[in-house]
Amino acid sequence: MASGKAKGKSQSGEFKFSASHARDAAFESGGLRSCFEYRDLGIAAATGGRAMAHVIRARKGDSAGFGWHKHVLEFQMYYILKGWIEFDYEGVGVVRAEAGSCVNQPPGIRHAEVAHSDDLELIEITLPAAFETVEADAP
Repeated sequence: MASGKAKGKSQSGEFKFSASHARDAAFESGGLRSCFEYRDLGIAAATGGRAMAHVIRARKGDSAGFGWHKHVLEFQMYYILKGWIEFDYEGVGVVRAEAGSCVNQPPGIRHAEVAHSDDLELIEITLPAAFETVEADAP
């Protein structure tokens, strides 16, 4: 097994090697939504905050939806690993994403979570790592 810290240069600066393994996984509350737990995949630290990736899973028995909002960022996508989630998107309507679904949310699109399954687990990737979430009126 290789060890050490490999670094590479990109147009936007220095990136560090990162590996996150399920055997070491730690899910924590205190993220954007209290009904979810979050597992940091180390991408924010490895990219100097240029990108973020984490696994989000539902907290059992806490499946209430949340209201209309939007995110101030450059890129956001999620891929469903297990379970399902439904969002109502501005100009699109209700989308139910299930295991194997991949959703790209354009920057600033207003959306509201309708519901999710107790076994929901997804990967979310954003650019940049830190971004603002703003409550919004329904479209």
